[in-house]
Amino acid sequence: MTIKIDKKITEYTVVKDNAEETLSAKNHKNRRAEDSNNVVQMHEKLERPAMLQGSTYKITTPLSEHALYVTINDVILNPDTDHELRRPFEMFINSKNMEHYQWILALTRIVSAVFRKGGDITFLVEEFRSVFDPQGGYFKKGGKFMPSLVAEIGDVLENHLCMIGLLKKDGLDEHQKEFIKEKRAEHEQRLSGSNDSESDYPENAELCKKCLTKASIMMDGCMTCLNCGDSKCS
Repeated sequence: MTIKIDKKITEYTVVKDNAEETLSAKNHKNRRAEDSNNVVQMHEKLERPAMLQGSTYKITTPLSEHALYVTINDVILNPDTDHELRRPFEMFINSKNMEHYQWILALTRIVSAVFRKGGDITFLVEEFRSVFDPQGGYFKKGGKFMPSLVAEIGDVLENHLCMIGLLKKDGLDEHQKEFIKEKRAEHEQRLSGSNDSESDYPENAELCKKCLTKASIMMDGCMTCLNCGDSKCS
């Protein structure tokens, strides 16, 4: 179709062909799809890298004069990408005490196999913490009750998973922390003498059934935990 221009041209604009822009957007979309398809997930066939990042935790218990050292090594999946993820790859437990060598070696091998299998591994924390020693548990420094040595290993695993972001602890909000701080200060003012025990809580504190810490005291007519805030009145 021919258009005749009768007036003088004073200005003009060039209409750009958006074919190049469309092609560029299509290529970008294809690259993103390709990147998504190349995302490496944790699985048992993943080969162990020559170097792994790890953390070592010290466990001191009244059950043995020698400490246990729990090492958890992590593998970095999809490094330097939007899909970068840190996952546990293997666990080791070392100690001078050879009494528990057999079951500790078996435990670490099984746990390492579960790590490499992939998927949700947070269930291990509850499985470990639900193990009770038939001879009775013990209180660790700070007043927290441990039903067994295996349960304390589970506590270490929970702390590690929280550190790398696979697990989130149900902590107290700022209002609850401030409330517990005020109540604890009021209780300490009522006490006579000093607290010479290693616990961070009053000597007459009872065991809290929720967080298993010896930090539950009577305040305002209710048993209230100074550690987790659990109260019979709430």
